[in-house]
Amino acid sequence: MDFISQEDKETEREFIDQGYIIRPVADKGALDKIKKLALSKLPDKNLDKTHEVLSVADINTFRLDIIKEINEQPWLRGAYYQIAKPYLDILVGNELAMQLRVNLSIQMPGDESSLLPVHADTWSGDSPYEVVVWLPLVDCHDTKSMYFLPPKVANRLSDNFELHAQGNSEQIFSTIKDDVKWMNVSYGEVLIFNQIYPHGNVVNKENETRWSMNCRFKSLFSPYKDKKIGEFFEPITMRPVTKVAMSYKLPSVKQVL
Repeated sequence: MDFISQEDKETEREFIDQGYIIRPVADKGALDKIKKLALSKLPDKNLDKTHEVLSVADINTFRLDIIKEINEQPWLRGAYYQIAKPYLDILVGNELAMQLRVNLSIQMPGDESSLLPVHADTWSGDSPYEVVVWLPLVDCHDTKSMYFLPPKVANRLSDNFELHAQGNSEQIFSTIKDDVKWMNVSYGEVLIFNQIYPHGNVVNKENETRWSMNCRFKSLFSPYKDKKIGEFFEPITMRPVTKVAMSYKLPSVKQVL
C-alpha cells in the first residue's frame, strides 16, 4: 500500500526525472534576514553591483570573511533549514543531518578565479545520499548561475566514463556543454539538486554579480562516506523515539547457579 500523497509523488517524480526541483522558499522572512546580513557587509547595499565596489583580487578574502561571520550567527543554519524544510521532508526525510557550515559563492562578471569546473560531488568522496540546497541571494540566470547535467545524459556519461577519464574537466565539459541545463533561479526561490549528477559554472558573462549559498543535507541514518557525522555533518532533527532508542539497554539478568 502506498501512503505518499499525490502532491508529494509529483515532487518526487520531478526530482527523479530532472535531478532537481526549484520551489518558492518556505520561509521568506528567513531568506530576507540572511540577505540583510550579507548586505550589511557591502558598501553600496546592492549585491548585483558588487563588481562596481570590489576588485577581483579582493573578492575571495571578502567572501571568506563573510562566510566566517555568517556561520558565527547562531540562527543561520536553522533559518537556512526552514527555507527548504517542506521539500526536504518529501525528498530526504524528517530525521536529517546538516552540513556544519553554510557556503557562500560570489561570482563577478568576467572573473575567471571563481570557477567550479564540471564535477559530481560523489566523484570526490561525497555520499550519494546527500542533496544540495542552493539558495540565490540575487536573481540567477544563464552564466550568472550554475549548470546541471540531467540524469539521462549524466547516466550515459557515467556508462562511458573511461572514455573521458584521461581528460581534464574542460574536455569533459566540451562533450556535455550542449546538454547541460542552466539553472534559472530567482530571489525568493530555492534549488534542491542531486549532487550525484555533474554540475558547475563558467565565467559569468552577464553584467551582474552572482551571490548564492549552498549547504548539504542527508537522512541521518543513511550511509556516510568521506564526510562523516560530527566532522562535516550534524544531526538537526532527531526524533524522540530515536533519542530514547540510542540510549536503550536491554535489562541484564544475573545467571543463577
